[in-house]
Amino acid sequence: MFDALTVAIGVTALALAAWCGFAAYRNQPTKDWHFIGMGVVAVLGLVQLLIGIVRLAGGERPEQGTMIFVAYLLGAFACLPAAGFMSLSERTRWGSLTVSAGGVVLAVLEVRLFDIWGG
Repeated sequence: MFDALTVAIGVTALALAAWCGFAAYRNQPTKDWHFIGMGVVAVLGLVQLLIGIVRLAGGERPEQGTMIFVAYLLGAFACLPAAGFMSLSERTRWGSLTVSAGGVVLAVLEVRLFDIWGG
């Protein structure tokens, strides 16, 4: 896969998780700035999804199987948008905590994607 992008997504997801976790600690809901941060991480996830599809279409194969790779790739792409929509329905500190948890989950998914590809 594209190692630098995987690391960038993991680091930005953890930074977003810390930022939203701090907002939850301060008893604040997600704000517009948090959604901009989620958008940045989601765009990086979209780029990763497109690169993964192009590499698979080009004949490259992950070490641990194509189907599991595609499943993790789609899950990583959908992780933060799903957390963002859930935080919209809960406009309290728990919405911020949901986005924080989504950022941590995304970072873990990135580590697993790296392993599946053969890193």
